[in-house]
Order: sequence, then structure tokens, then C-alpha cells
Amino acid sequence: MAQRRAAPTLHNRSSLLGITPPHSGRSSPLQNIEPNGHRFADDLEGQNDEALEGLSAKVKTAQGCIGNEVRESTKQLSEMNDAFAETGTILSGTFRRMNNMASRQGCRWLWYIVFLIVVFWFFMVVWWFRR
Repeated sequence: MAQRRAAPTLHNRSSLLGITPPHSGRSSPLQNIEPNGHRFADDLEGQNDEALEGLSAKVKTAQGCIGNEVRESTKQLSEMNDAFAETGTILSGTFRRMNNMASRQGCRWLWYIVFLIVVFWFFMVVWWFRR
């Protein structure tokens, strides 16, 4: 049968993390390391807790900045919506007045447009053959 490894206990954090404490003759900040690595694992856990607190503070700051940005964007979008609604009202009034003016003038403006198109076409033909 295959050999089974003994499950690491919860008290031995270094075996859970797969960490072996450094063994050297030099003095290190971790001088009180117990043979099974409890002190080393506790120091790593403390560093992780400090890093986690720093990240939590950064996340809270980012959430505050994002919240402010969302509020400002919502306000600007609301103002833009009001401006577009006002522009739509102005344009509808302008089109209404233009249609009233066109209906009062009859077909005379249509003849002016046809005349301008014919003159423009004539100048284009002359320009084309003079090249």
C-alpha cells in the first residue's frame, strides 16, 4: 500500500505553510526560533496581518474615491440630461416655426432650390470640360 503522510496539526503552522526556519550561524532578527518553527510562523503571520491591515486601508480609501466619483458622475449625467431635454424643446419649436413658414410660402422656395441646383450643375459641367 502507498504510504500516507501524517496530517499536520493546527499547532504546527510552519508545517502547514511548508516553511522551514533558517538555520545559520549568523545573528538574525528571529533569534528565538524554537526547533519546530513556531516563532518563525508567528512572525510571518504578524507580517501578513500588517500587510492585510494596509491593504484594507487602501481598499477603504479606494471605495471612498470611487463613491465620490460615482456621485459626481451621476450629478453631471443628470445635468446633461436636463440640457439635452432643453435642447430638444428648443429644436422642436424651431422645426415647428420652420414648417409654419414653409407652409405660408407655398412652393416658391422649392423653385429657388431647383434653380440653385441647375446653376450649380451647369458650373460643374463647365469646370469639368475646361480641365
